[in-house]
Amino acid sequence: MRKSRFTESQIVAILHEADSGMKVREICRKHGISDATFYNWKSKYGGMSVSELKRMKELEAENARLKRMYADLALENQAMKDLIEKKL
Repeated sequence: MRKSRFTESQIVAILHEADSGMKVREICRKHGISDATFYNWKSKYGGMSVSELKRMKELEAENARLKRMYADLALENQAMKDLIEKKL
């Protein structure tokens, strides 16, 4: 996936400019983004603060770690079942 030129905190700041009353076209021209990019960001990050965004990223990382742990344990469990089945 392509890395954005903007960090999440910068994206939230750009979205807050629109909330303060600036026109979307002006904001897009100022920051060099398209209208579509702005509205994609708005759907993804709209209404979030920087602290909420950091918390969401932490939760996503923890969720990914837990999914990997579960996959490893499930694989190990299946291997044990196969081994027991062969011995019996």
